[in-house]
Amino acid sequence: MSLPESMSRIVVVGTKSRMEEAIEAFYSAKALHLIDHTTGTDDMSIGAPLPTNSKASERLLKVRAMEKELGVGKTTETARVSVEEIRDQISSGSVESTEAEILKVLDARNDLNQRITELNAKKKSLEILATIPVDLELYSGYKSLAVIVGTVKEDPSEALKSLADSEAFVSFKKKAGGVAAVFVKTEDKDRAASILSEYGFTEIAVPEGKGPVSEALLLADEGLADLYAKLESVEKEVEALRMKHKTFLRASDEELSIEIEKGEVPLRIAVGEYSYIMDSWVPTNKFQSVAAELESRLGNDIHVEFEETRGRNLHEEEEAEERFKKVPTKSNNGVIAKEFEYATSLVSTPKYQEIDPSVLIMFFLPLFFGFMIGDCGYAIPFIILGAYGLKVTHHKDWRAIATVLFFGGIWAFMFGFFFFGEALGMHFIGHWEPPLNITWEGLLGIHLPEWFSGIMIDDHGISKLGIHVGMLLKLSVYVGIVHLLIGYVCGYLNIRRQHDNKHAFMEKGGWIIMFTGMVVFCYSLTQMLFDSAPLEGMVMYLLAAGLVMTVVGVVITSRVEGIMAILELPGIVGNILSYTRLAAIGMSKAGMAMAFNYIVFGMIMGMGETVVWPGIGFLVIGLLLFAFLHLVVWTLGILSAGLHALRLQFVELMTKFFEGGGIRYEPLKVKRVKTILTQAKADKEV
Repeated sequence: MSLPESMSRIVVVGTKSRMEEAIEAFYSAKALHLIDHTTGTDDMSIGAPLPTNSKASERLLKVRAMEKELGVGKTTETARVSVEEIRDQISSGSVESTEAEILKVLDARNDLNQRITELNAKKKSLEILATIPVDLELYSGYKSLAVIVGTVKEDPSEALKSLADSEAFVSFKKKAGGVAAVFVKTEDKDRAASILSEYGFTEIAVPEGKGPVSEALLLADEGLADLYAKLESVEKEVEALRMKHKTFLRASDEELSIEIEKGEVPLRIAVGEYSYIMDSWVPTNKFQSVAAELESRLGNDIHVEFEETRGRNLHEEEEAEERFKKVPTKSNNGVIAKEFEYATSLVSTPKYQEIDPSVLIMFFLPLFFGFMIGDCGYAIPFIILGAYGLKVTHHKDWRAIATVLFFGGIWAFMFGFFFFGEALGMHFIGHWEPPLNITWEGLLGIHLPEWFSGIMIDDHGISKLGIHVGMLLKLSVYVGIVHLLIGYVCGYLNIRRQHDNKHAFMEKGGWIIMFTGMVVFCYSLTQMLFDSAPLEGMVMYLLAAGLVMTVVGVVITSRVEGIMAILELPGIVGNILSYTRLAAIGMSKAGMAMAFNYIVFGMIMGMGETVVWPGIGFLVIGLLLFAFLHLVVWTLGILSAGLHALRLQFVELMTKFFEGGGIRYEPLKVKRVKTILTQAKADKEV
C-alpha cells in the first residue's frame, strides 16, 4: 500500500522574449505538470501559439496525408533518425519536395483508377446490349426518331406492338431479366416510355462507338488489360515511394507533432505584453533540482517561486482556488507494482489523498490466480508465456496480461508442488487406482520421494481431494476475511488522512467492528451447526462477543449510513462467501483434468488396475487427445481464474476504500520513438 508522491505547486515567471527557450527548458525538466490558465483570473490572458506553429501544422497535415496514401502507420517499422537530421530535412523543404514527388505518382494512379472505372461502366453497358442485334452507331443520329434503351424485369414485346411505325428489339430471360431497345417516332416517345415503365424499365446510356457490340467489348477488354498493366506499374512506384520515404514521414510526423505541442504551451499559460506566468505541479522531491535547472538555463530571465506543498487533508483542497484544487496523481510504486497500475486504471486513477491499490493487486491477484490453477503442469506454460510477453511487448494491455500470467504462474507452481502435489491433474505420489487416482508414480512406474506428496495426499498415497473439499472452502473463506479486512483498514487510513480520526472511526471504524462481529458471530454458528458444539464455554462467549460487536458496529455506522447499515449486514456474509469461488474454480479445474485423464488413459489407452501401455496407434491418439484436452483446461483456466481473481480485487477489495477520480500526472516531456537525440544535442538540451 502506498500513497501517490507528494506534490508541490510552483509559479514560473519569465520574460516573453525568451519564451521559446523557456518552453524547451520546461520539457527538458520532465517534471512540470502544467496548470491551465483560466482567462479572467488576473490581468493577464492566455497567449498565442508560437509563430512557427502555423507552418508546422501545415506541414504535419501534408505528412499525414502522405502517410495515409502510402499506407504508413504507427506500426510501420522504420529506422530511427537523429533529431538534427530530420529538422534539417524539414527546414530545407523536404516535406514539400516529397509531397510533389508522391503526388505526381498518386495523380497518375488516381487517373488510371478513374479511367478503369469509366471503362468498366462502359463494358457493363455493352454486355447488356450484346444480346440485341443492333450496331452501336444505329442508336443515335436520328431527327424524327427517338431511341429508348434499358433493362426490363418483364417481357414488354406484346405491349410494344401497339406502337405504330416503331421497331422494338427485346431480349428477355425469366430469371435474368432482359433488355429492350425501342425505336419510335419522336412524338410517341412518352407513350413508349409509359408502356415500358409498367415492365420494370430502367434506362441505360448507350456508349459511343461504331460497329457490332461484340467488337466494342473486345476493345474494352483490351483497354482494361492495358490500364491494369499500367496501374500495376504505378502501384510498384507507389510501393517504392513508400519504402523510400516511410522513415522520413514517420520521423517528420513525430518531430512536427512535438514542435506543435511545444508551440501550444502559450495557450495554457498567462501571457502579458512583456512576461508570462505559469503555474504547475512538481514532485516535492524534485522542486530544488527543477528550479536550479530552469534558472541555470535562463538566468535572470526566469524566476521560480515555491507556493505550497499540498497535504493529504481535504480541507486544503477545499480552501484552494478552483484551478488549484485537484492535485495530479503520480504513482509511487516499485518496479513490479508499477506493472499492476494498469489494472487500477481500468477502474479509475487514484486520488492524491488515497492509497493506491496497485500494491495490493500485485500481491492478491496473482495469488488468487495461482491458487485456482494450483497445478505444476499448467503453471510452467503460464510462466514461460508471461516471461516472453514481458520481454517482447511494450503495450500496456499485453504487459498487464503477461505480468499476471508470469507471477500467477509462479504461485500456481508453488501451490501445485507444495500444496496439491500434482501436475496436469495427476498427483505425483499415490497408488494407481483409476478412475479417481491416476498418478505420475503409477503411470511412469517409478518411486518418488515423499516430499513430492504435498498436503493433499495421505500416508497411503491416496488423494484426499474429496475429503478436503471442506478444508479448501474454509481456507477460501479465511482468505476472504483477511482480504476484506485489509480493504476496510485501508478505507479507515484514507479517511483519517483526509479528515481526522473521528471521521475515520465514524465512517469506517463502525464497518470494521461490524465486519469483525459478523465474522465471530458466524464462526460460532458454524461451530454449533456443523461441528455440533454445545452453546457453552468458548462458543457461547464468541457468539455473545460477535453479537455485541455487530450491534455496536451497526449503531456507529448508522450515524453515517442510516438504515443502510442494517441492510448491508447480509451483504457482509455474501461478500465473504463470494471467495468460495477460489475453491470452486480450482476444484472444477481439477475435476475436468481428472475426467480427461481417465478418458485418455482408462478409455482410449485401456489402462485398468495395472499400467499396460497400448500399441503405437492408440498411444499416438491418446497422447494427441491428452494434449488437446489439457489445452482446453489450460485455456479455461486463463479465462475463469483470471476474470474471477480480477473481480475479487475490483468488486470486493477496492470498493471498501477506493474512490478514484484523480488526475493523472502528465508532465511536459517529449516521448521520442522514431527520432533520437544525438549525444551533443542531448547534452545541449540537458
